[in-house]
Amino acid sequence: MSTYKPPYIISTKIVNLISKISEELAKLEFNSPQVVAPMLRKKNRIRTLAGTLEIEGNYLGEEKITAILDGKPVLGTMIEVAEVEGAIKAYQELENYNYDKVSDLLHAHKILMNGILKTAGAFRNSNVRVGEHIAPQAYLVPELMSQLFDWLESSDEHLLLKSCIFHYEFEFIHPFSDGNGRIGRLWQSVILHKYNSLFSSLPTESIVRDHQQEYYKALEDATAQGESTPFVEFMLGMILEAITKVGNEVGNKVGNLTENQILIIEKMKEEPKIGAKKLAEHVGISVRKIEENVAKLKKMDLIVRVGGTRGHWEVV
Repeated sequence: MSTYKPPYIISTKIVNLISKISEELAKLEFNSPQVVAPMLRKKNRIRTLAGTLEIEGNYLGEEKITAILDGKPVLGTMIEVAEVEGAIKAYQELENYNYDKVSDLLHAHKILMNGILKTAGAFRNSNVRVGEHIAPQAYLVPELMSQLFDWLESSDEHLLLKSCIFHYEFEFIHPFSDGNGRIGRLWQSVILHKYNSLFSSLPTESIVRDHQQEYYKALEDATAQGESTPFVEFMLGMILEAITKVGNEVGNKVGNLTENQILIIEKMKEEPKIGAKKLAEHVGISVRKIEENVAKLKKMDLIVRVGGTRGHWEVV
């Protein structure tokens, strides 16, 4: 049992945000087949990667990250491409990390920073300053990280709360010579995934990117206050926004379908190899109208064609 306890206060705002997150998460779980569907999952993972990298100044963006994921060459510096490749590989392992094992965090850092940092996977051996913040001296880092992970493993606090507290404490310690922001955000997602597996399909990091200056201010305010409370409140807000954004996207897609589009989807489920002519007969509209509706459903990521003209339809 760890005797170390990071300083924080559970404010009324924190209690209300945790309650609201739980409520919205329950709604999202109702639509979980759509949320974890391959197309939407990939789209949100790309958003996550672009978000966490852009916070650190890598602006290759979603289009080029998609190309790299698909094995296509892209224009960019060697470092930019290496950062994307490292982030892709580190997030691919998200569901396999033990959130309360420091050895897994070191392994994730090695994956993330491989080819970028000679000391990838090892704590820093020099002192650092981040803006106005002077991080703890290097010789203290292993013990501080051990204490933090002991607390993470033994604390009875809600995992939503623990994920935010850990994120702040990690950034305060700043245990690596580079990659701290990316690893801190990744590890919060690892902890959140432990709480609910849907979090591996939510683009929380891209929401943080959209509020980047507020993110930095929350870190600074927490440091000035001597406790993580301001940062916890901020991050819970970001988590809530990520859940509601995906929930709205899924709800809008399903809720805005026309009667003809619903009939098309239902028939594709029954007969995955069905063609436009037979669909037109079933729905009672022209082949051209079928093709227009199919194009819209594909754009909405609700159906996908597998195997070209001789292939079949998959309903996402």
